[in-house]
Amino acid sequence: MLRVEKNLSPNSISAYKGDLKRYLDFLSNEQSLIDLDDIRQIHIRSFIRYLNDVHLAPVSITRSFSSIRSYHEFLSMEKLVKKNPTQLLDPPKLPKKIPQVLSVIEIEAIINAVDIEDSMGYRDKAVLEVLYSAGLRVSELCQLVVQKDLPDIQMLRVIGKKKKERFVPIGNNAIQVIDNYLKYLRHKLADRSKHDGCLFLSNNGKPLTRMTVNNILKKWTEAAGITKRVYPHILRHSFATHLLDGGANLREVQLMLGHVDISTTQIYTHHDKLFLTSEVQKFHPRW
Repeated sequence: MLRVEKNLSPNSISAYKGDLKRYLDFLSNEQSLIDLDDIRQIHIRSFIRYLNDVHLAPVSITRSFSSIRSYHEFLSMEKLVKKNPTQLLDPPKLPKKIPQVLSVIEIEAIINAVDIEDSMGYRDKAVLEVLYSAGLRVSELCQLVVQKDLPDIQMLRVIGKKKKERFVPIGNNAIQVIDNYLKYLRHKLADRSKHDGCLFLSNNGKPLTRMTVNNILKKWTEAAGITKRVYPHILRHSFATHLLDGGANLREVQLMLGHVDISTTQIYTHHDKLFLTSEVQKFHPRW
């Protein structure tokens, strides 16, 4: 159902599996339940408390609750149980968190640190440039295919969550870096394995994985002398924040990020307020 009807990605389906296995193990081992019809609200609340007690991150607890609710809705819909115990339960409240971002100077330092004489230098530079210039999720970057019309339309064709397609504008700098990668390296990698036309390939010629992208960013962040924690999604946060700081329209940024709900995009508008507050705290004598 998740794969065919909801069209979820393999990563999302894997997350559902993990959440539900932990949930059902808890009901069996800790609550001694053997029948799905015996599950009550109190058992679900106990499980949420258990996740909190083992210090699971709030966002992971919220996702687990969402998985459980979807699971019980499915069971009810298929008439595998008589009642849905999640119907009157509210999801755990997720504290609002201001996304961490890098400065323009820090991002430029990381990209400029890439040595094109390195065996994968042309690829790494293109990966980092595209992540920041287009604000892509890592999964979206890994699924990009070679676009012969990219220099003409200056738009990346991106397949986002639930396989929704969108086009994201991309500048001349990024297009030139991609062109260099295609010209000097990709054709060598493409001969080594099956890749389904994916743009970015690993050393063995296969499509990139999340781990490889993370390792690329870590390698060149260290080369740039930046010691703060940096991860691929921080480039997406930085993309959105820098656009809004520069005066971009919130709705346009929402479309470029592929957010369904504009409230998801609005969290990036808090960055200016946070910055102003920190400046006042730093310099005002009466703060």
